[in-house]
Amino acid sequence: MPLRRPVRPTGIRSRTHRRGSRSALSGAAAGALAATVALTGCSSTDGQGKGNAAFTRQGSSVVETVAKDGRRAAPELSGVTLDGKQLRLTDYRGKVIAINLWASWCPPCRAETPELVKVSGETRNDVVFIGLNSDHDKDPATKFEKEFGVRYPSWHDPSGKLALRFPKGSFNPQGIPSTLFIDRNGKIAARALSPIGEDDLRKALAPLVAEKV
Repeated sequence: MPLRRPVRPTGIRSRTHRRGSRSALSGAAAGALAATVALTGCSSTDGQGKGNAAFTRQGSSVVETVAKDGRRAAPELSGVTLDGKQLRLTDYRGKVIAINLWASWCPPCRAETPELVKVSGETRNDVVFIGLNSDHDKDPATKFEKEFGVRYPSWHDPSGKLALRFPKGSFNPQGIPSTLFIDRNGKIAARALSPIGEDDLRKALAPLVAEKV
C-alpha cells in the first residue's frame, strides 16, 4: 500500500498553534515550526491511530501516552536504511526508541528535524532515534539528512510497508510527520501524530528512560 502524497491543507489552525509554542526552540527552527505546526501535517490523516482509548494526552503536550500495563508490543521491524545497511529494531531491545516518520518534501518535517537532532545527540546514551523515510528516491532524503546533520539511521520505506506493520491504533502511517516512542521492553509507550518540538520530546522520553525493565 503506497503512501500517497496529498495536497497540504491550508488555513487549518491546530490546537498546538492556538495555544502557542511552549517549546524552547531557537532561531529559524522556532519560526519554521511555529508556522508549520498550524498545518495538520504533510499527509492527510484517515482516522487511523485515533481510536485506541489506551492513549491519553496530558495537558498541552502533543504527546499521547499509554499506561505501562496497557502497552502493546512493537513489530519486529527489519529493513534497509538510506545508506544501504540492514537495521533491525530488536537490535536495540533494552533501549528507549523514538521512531520518526518523515519525508524530505514535508515542510513540518524540516521544521522539527533540528529539534530531533538536538535531543537525539543529548540523549544518545539512553535513547535510540530511528527515522522512517517515505521518499520514493533516496537522493532527496540523503541530501535532507546532510543538510540537517542527521546522524541517526533511517529506514527507506517508500511503499509504507514498515509503517503499516505497527498495530492499528498506535501509529498513523499516512500522517507525516509522526513520532512513536517504544519502551525498554519493546512496547509502544507514546506517540505524537503531529510535528513535535524539543520540550515535548523530552517530556515523552524522560519517564521512559527512568523506567526499569
